[in-house]
Amino acid sequence: MLYRQFSTQEEIDTQYDPERGVPDFRPYAEFFVGESAKARQDLKCMLDVRFGPTVEETLDIFPAADPDAPILVFIHGGYWRRLSSKEFSLVARGPVALGITTVVTNYALCPKVTLPEITRQSRAAISWLYRTEQRFAGNRKRIFVSGHSAGGHQVARLLNTPWEQDYGLPADVIKGGFAISGLFDLRPLRYSFLQPMIQLSEEIVRTESPQFNLAAGASPLITSVGGDETPEFKRQSIDYVAATKGAGNSASYSEQPGKNHFTAIEGFLDKSSALCRQVQSLIAQ
Repeated sequence: MLYRQFSTQEEIDTQYDPERGVPDFRPYAEFFVGESAKARQDLKCMLDVRFGPTVEETLDIFPAADPDAPILVFIHGGYWRRLSSKEFSLVARGPVALGITTVVTNYALCPKVTLPEITRQSRAAISWLYRTEQRFAGNRKRIFVSGHSAGGHQVARLLNTPWEQDYGLPADVIKGGFAISGLFDLRPLRYSFLQPMIQLSEEIVRTESPQFNLAAGASPLITSVGGDETPEFKRQSIDYVAATKGAGNSASYSEQPGKNHFTAIEGFLDKSSALCRQVQSLIAQ
C-alpha cells in the first residue's frame, strides 16, 4: 500500500484532487476572480503591503471601522503551487461587515520554493502584523488566522509555532485558528499528481505535517469541510481534531451540508452565514 488502504496513484488522486469532484472548475475560478475584484472595489483596502524581503511576501489589508477591531488573517489555497491573495479578496466581505479587519496574505509558490519556505513566509506575516508601526484599524493583540485547503495546513502550522523561542513574540500571539478543508497529514501527497510540483521529501512530510507536530498549549482551532467533499478530506480534519484534543488543546470539527471543496468558503461573503458565525465564535472565545 502507498498510504492507508490506497495502492495506486489513481486512487489517491481521486480523493485528493478536488477538481475531479466537480463537472467544471472554471465557474469556480471565475467566481473567485470576479467576487474578489468586486470586494476590492467596494471595501476600503491597502493592497500589496510588503511584510518580507522577497517579491511574493505581500499582504492585502481590509480594515474594519473600529480602530480596536480583531484581525483575521486569511491564507489562500491552491495546493501551495498556484493562485495568489488576489483571488481571495472576497473572504473579507463578511468579516469586515462584522467589524473584523481582514488580512489576506500572499506567498511564493512551489516549485520555486518548498513548503518549509511557505511556512516561514506565513510566520513572517504574523510577526510583521504584530510588530509593524504601519497604521491601520486592528488590535495586534487580537490576531486570528484562517485558511482554505493548503491555507488550512498553514493555519495548523502557525498554531503550533514556538513563537517565543523563534520570534520573541508572545506564545499566544495567535488567539485562534479556523482551517477550512485543510490538509494535516502530507504523506499521501507524495504519491499524488502534485508531487512533481510540490516535491515533498520524507523530511518535509515529517516536519511539515501538522498531524505529527502538535504542541501543548496551542490556541483553539475550528475545522470545517464541505459535506460533499471526499472521505479523505473529511478524515484529514477529523483525525487532526482528535490529535489536537489528545495534545490537550481545544478543537472542533463541522461539515457544511451541500458544499464542495470550492464552495466551502462562500460563507465569507455573507456576514450572517454559518461560516461567519463560526468566525465570530472563535473570536469570542
